[in-house]
Amino acid sequence: MTEVTGLEPEPAAAAEIAGERIDVLRAFAADLAARGEELGLIGPLELPRLWTRHLLNSAVLAPLIRPGARVADIGTGGGMPGLVLAIVRPDAHFLFVEPMERRCLWLSEQIERLGLTNAEVKRGRAEEFHDAFPVDQVTARAVTALRKLVPITAPLLREEGEMLFLKGTSVDTEIEAAAKVLRKHRLTDVRVEELGVGQLAETTRVFRAKIKSHG
Repeated sequence: MTEVTGLEPEPAAAAEIAGERIDVLRAFAADLAARGEELGLIGPLELPRLWTRHLLNSAVLAPLIRPGARVADIGTGGGMPGLVLAIVRPDAHFLFVEPMERRCLWLSEQIERLGLTNAEVKRGRAEEFHDAFPVDQVTARAVTALRKLVPITAPLLREEGEMLFLKGTSVDTEIEAAAKVLRKHRLTDVRVEELGVGQLAETTRVFRAKIKSHG
């Protein structure tokens, strides 16, 4: 594939983070760089930071995916973090929940093009699938604030299921604002972890919480 002008060079940490799946991630990166702006998946200023800000920002979440887990990624959009995680963690099964048809078409195309057998697209909003497919973990990136995100994702999780939401520097403020919601949905082990330390110049913050068992 022709090299895209202005695309950030692949960081040295990419191969370390993606491991033996790096070639698949490279193929996705190339197509996203070539067509992402045209399709409205990434903004015009994102090419110089596509790897660090988007792809690896998503990929560092991979070690937190449980072995063999069934994972729902909410608002997958252009593929972050769900498609990236499906590439790096072929042992887990991913459901891409995305309401926009053109983004669903893009995701379906990438699943086929990259030969992913562990991913499927579910067109719609999270709240439309509350009784459709209980999952072990749910992920999201840049979707909405926790006080809105928790209520629409908690019903997707089995007992002891886990939320893994990529967040920005204001995550602690979001947690404070969502305190009542977190209690209502029986969330435990609520914490923020910083991923990519020592690997990425811009680390990733992840909000983690589990659904408390009734037992």
